[in-house]
Parts: sequence; structure tokens; C-alpha cells
Amino acid sequence: MAVDFGFYVVPLILILIITCGIYKKVPIFDTFLQGAEGGFKVTISLIPTFIGLIVGVSMLKASGALDIFAKLIEPLCSFFGVPSNIVPLAIMKPISGSGSTALLDNIFLNYGPDSLTGIMASMIAGSTETTFYTMAVYFGSVKIAHTRHALFCALTTNLFAIILAIVFAKFFTLFL
Repeated sequence: MAVDFGFYVVPLILILIITCGIYKKVPIFDTFLQGAEGGFKVTISLIPTFIGLIVGVSMLKASGALDIFAKLIEPLCSFFGVPSNIVPLAIMKPISGSGSTALLDNIFLNYGPDSLTGIMASMIAGSTETTFYTMAVYFGSVKIAHTRHALFCALTTNLFAIILAIVFAKFFTLFL
């Protein structure tokens, strides 16, 4: 009978932290409350950033800009043999995780997860990051207003991840 050690990792870490705190005579509960209070303050300070991000994503979805851009880039996609249906997902993924998950689900419903479109969409969703959300949380929590080159580097990385996802998906579907 195999034992799943992963099941015990979190409780063991908690026991280890409490044991070390008792050993070093740290007021464990007071320290926990101070940390929770600090986390709450950071969360409250991020609310304006989240509201702006949610409004921006909602406006992008409602405006139909994703569909317009997909139509504009369709000739380029067809030239390279890439389904244009994944373009909205590739655009949405750096902006919104939940929005891109909804688009991925829609692709699965319309084309199936085992189709070339479904495989490309899966690889794009799994290999890219919600860049704007991540930067809003991390830079916003430490009050960094000027991100310098971080946004350019993150979006460039996402672009390369999308290109590689398309290449590998086409390669792997040759064997299906």
C-alpha cells in the first residue's frame, strides 16, 4: 500500500512552525494576528488596482475588440496554419485568468480538447501567465508605480510561449 506523503506536508509544516515558535518562546498567536493584520492592509491597498483591472477586462470583452483583432489577424493565422479561434485566448491570457479560462472552455466545447485548436489552446493557457494581474498584485503591494522593463519582458515571454505552444502543438498532433 502506497503512502501519499503530499497529504501530510502542510500539517507537518504547521506543526514545525508551531514547535519552533514554542522553542524560541515566540508569542505564536500574537505573531499570527500581526501577520494577518498586515495581509489585510495589503489586500485593502490593492482594491483600487483590482477594480481598475476588472473594469478594463470587462470593457475589452464587451467592446468586441478581441473579435475584431482576431478577424484582422486571420489572414496571418491561416498563412501559418494556426486557427484564428485561439487569438482571443492568446490576447486575454496575459490580462485575465478567469476570462481566458472561459475562452478555453468555449474552445473545448466548440472544437474538443483533442483537436488541434484545443491542444494549442491548452498549451497556450498552460504556458503563459496573467501578466497584468500578477504585476498589479506584486508591484502594487510594494507600491512600485514605474515597472520599467518588467512589463515588456513579461509580454515578450508570453509571446514566445504562445509561439512555442503553437509549434509544439502542431508537432505533437502529427503523431495523433
